Amino acid sequence: MNAFAPSVFSDAPSVASLPHNLEAEQALLGSLMFDNAVFERLSDRLRGSHFYEPFHQRLYDAVEDHIRQGMLAEPTILMERFKQDPAFQEFGGLRYLADLVDRAPPAANAPDYARVVYDLALRRDLIRIGGEIIKEAPNPETPADEQIEQAEQTLYSLAETGKPSSGFVSFSHALSGAVQMAAEAYQRDGKLAGLATNLDDLDAKLGGLHPSDLLILAGRPSMGKTALATNIAFNVARNYRWEPTPEGRKTVNGGVVAFYSLEMSAEQLAMRILADASGVSSDKLRKGEIDASDFGKIRDAAVEIGESPLYIDATGGLSISKLAARARRLKRMDHGLDLIIVDYLQLITTGENSQKNRVQEVSEITGGLKALAKELSVPIIALSQLSRQVEQREDKRPQLSDLRESGSIEQDADCVMFVYRESY
Repeated sequence: MNAFAPSVFSDAPSVASLPHNLEAEQALLGSLMFDNAVFERLSDRLRGSHFYEPFHQRLYDAVEDHIRQGMLAEPTILMERFKQDPAFQEFGGLRYLADLVDRAPPAANAPDYARVVYDLALRRDLIRIGGEIIKEAPNPETPADEQIEQAEQTLYSLAETGKPSSGFVSFSHALSGAVQMAAEAYQRDGKLAGLATNLDDLDAKLGGLHPSDLLILAGRPSMGKTALATNIAFNVARNYRWEPTPEGRKTVNGGVVAFYSLEMSAEQLAMRILADASGVSSDKLRKGEIDASDFGKIRDAAVEIGESPLYIDATGGLSISKLAARARRLKRMDHGLDLIIVDYLQLITTGENSQKNRVQEVSEITGGLKALAKELSVPIIALSQLSRQVEQREDKRPQLSDLRESGSIEQDADCVMFVYRESY
């Protein structure tokens, strides 16, 4: 145990040997109760659950709750909250809280103690997760690659949030997040609550693309699904702007885009974007019917858009688990991830040895995409084919029932959009 401050645990219950630093916890809690303004200097990742001692967990939560409500968090006031708490009495009651304040280190050092508490909490979780991985590894009923994907997902969640699973969130935390979202919307071009597509009518309908949403873009072949999705991807990536934060960087406009092109090659997709950016017909590009003027436009456009944060994965037959794993890795990079586009849903697989019928597989895929959108807190646009039955009706405008292998598509999606050209 490292010595960060004099210990007042002489009569405290014994503790186990998992990584912890009770003195750092005491120092941080004492600083917070001595000067509530210290709270604003702490990382917003720190939670009561990161403290090792259960009573310290409850004490930190109480301090945080008081401060967020604009109330003073000091020993005499906090004491009322713990009168019925056996641990409070065991540690010495009000005298213990007063001792923490009396022995509090300078407020300027509080963020350092918070980092120690947070780091040790992550180490304890790593030990627990490692134990679960070791326990599950010999199980022949769970394929090894599935175990790896699950371990990666758990570790990703731990790295992103500081805890393996979110669990319950207090209303005050949720409210703070809502206010932050409103502030970010105010800063964005267009003042949208979500990510702007720069397609005015679509943005007006959706209010932008919102984190955790799964949006289905459906249509019959050659209706323009990929063209529209490519346009959205390019608009979002081209408008990307960010600002530095203590944890790295934060997107303030546009975004980093992952485009899973399961049908086209990366070069074909880039050709479409280049045609749109340069104003040169994609048909002319494909056929090589360009002159010196066209080539100049193409070259200039390539220089202008070359640094746009648009990442294309053109792996064919990609499984939902591999798609999710690659998205997590991209999210973990310095620039993060703000939007995922999948072209198209019916080309995703569920794995090599699936015994399910196609309807069940699509249900698993859409459920997986929705879970991924929520896990990474990004919108996902998944393109989808329509069944042929739409061609057999006099009114060929698409309906929800036209979604191929629909089952859960409309159930899992937050929004379903159809591409339709009446004259086509």
